Amino acid sequence: MHRAECLAITFMFSVVTHIYHCNTTFECYSSCNMVFIHLANIFLLFGIISTFVYYGSNLGSHLDNISPQTFSSSWEKYGWFTLVLYLSQYLALLALPQAVFNFLGFLLFNPFPGDPQIEKPISLVPFICFRVVTKGDYPELVQNNVQRNINTCLDAGLKNFIIEVVADKSTSLVSSLHVREVIVPADYQTSSGAMFKARALQYCLEDRVNQLDDEDWVVHLDEETLLTVNSVRGIINFVCKGKHQFGQGMITYANEQIINYFLTLCDTFRVAEDMGKIQFQLRVLRMPILGWKGSYIVSQLGAERKVSYDNGPDSSVAEDTYFGILAASQGYSFDFIHGNMCEKSPFSLMDFLQQRKRWLQGLLLVAHSSRLPFRHKCLCLDYHAFNNRQSFFKTDIPHPCSSGCRY
Repeated sequence: MHRAECLAITFMFSVVTHIYHCNTTFECYSSCNMVFIHLANIFLLFGIISTFVYYGSNLGSHLDNISPQTFSSSWEKYGWFTLVLYLSQYLALLALPQAVFNFLGFLLFNPFPGDPQIEKPISLVPFICFRVVTKGDYPELVQNNVQRNINTCLDAGLKNFIIEVVADKSTSLVSSLHVREVIVPADYQTSSGAMFKARALQYCLEDRVNQLDDEDWVVHLDEETLLTVNSVRGIINFVCKGKHQFGQGMITYANEQIINYFLTLCDTFRVAEDMGKIQFQLRVLRMPILGWKGSYIVSQLGAERKVSYDNGPDSSVAEDTYFGILAASQGYSFDFIHGNMCEKSPFSLMDFLQQRKRWLQGLLLVAHSSRLPFRHKCLCLDYHAFNNRQSFFKTDIPHPCSSGCRY
């Protein structure tokens, strides 16, 4: 195992161990405790890295009185296959951008901030549309979550909003002041042939369907996404500032009843990425150059319509990453939003694997799309390669190891 990959793993391990412990009580700490927890995690991170590096550099093949293999000795033993073995060592460097972004985000920004407070009068908040895209297969789930999210918005003091459900078939929602259902016609096609969720999102932007002004804001949610009071407050502060056209916040998964503990634990890596990678790239680089999630996206409608979801089949699987990179290439800016939303992890291992497979396929299309400037998608190529390496490149072939690593 390469040193870069070792550092990446130790970082993620230190973050995940704490996230899983405090995920369900995220809103219960005082601001002083949040600072203390942040500092404690930094010390834990450096402690684990120091321990790993110290023992890793002292536990090499020389302890077995066997000298590390040189390139020439490896060539004599393996021949041309030596090049493959050495190349496989350096594949670990694909993790480097992910590790660096996560490390800097975790180090520079407190991942445990205090509860956000509304900074401006509610009367000055622009209109907000919470847009939920669903196939409509689970109408009861959609109905229950819509009502819960309406109650959360009202509890946060928000009045000027609507929850818009976009579905392939009716979910039997009753239209009201805060609810609207939009059914995507089966024969609807975009000009570029966009499919799936991108097709539904583009339908909402059509002049004959859209009821929002360009100055209004859209919050994109999945059908299982639940708002929290803190996330609504964070969104209010973000849209009132109006400094950036797009934003995203953190989503947690260990909430309420946990169906599958193992898969929920796996998804804590996504929470760690929110705290580290996504927070760093949105607050420092002002662009999602390494991708972002398809839920909890906050966008100004005028900017969203100009970027558009009508970008062909290449944008139809990982429409969130494609849209983010395209928006960044057009000069729009991004920011991180304080306040977490809640979602559920996949219930079964097969659903989990299908989800990850779809992400990898979508990243492949994004990375090879000719419509995106290379300078904006170069790290997406690395991200795609890293994910493929992690998912598919598994080997038991012995490597000619360096002195710092014995695997």
